Amino acid sequence: MDQASDLPAKLSKPAKRAFTQAGYLKLEQFSGLTEAEVLTLHGVGPTAIVLLRQALAEKGLAFRK
Repeated sequence: MDQASDLPAKLSKPAKRAFTQAGYLKLEQFSGLTEAEVLTLHGVGPTAIVLLRQALAEKGLAFRK
């Protein structure tokens, strides 16, 4: 994964690959997406959503409703 990424380290390899291939390397990018949109990426499941939700909350961000 790109060293400039600030995504959670605990994400699974398939989720990391899915985000990299889709161009999502920064948490801020996910605040413009709904959880449902993120779940459409192949390799992304409920665990990745929980990890992203927690990481976003730590930065005062959230998924789009």
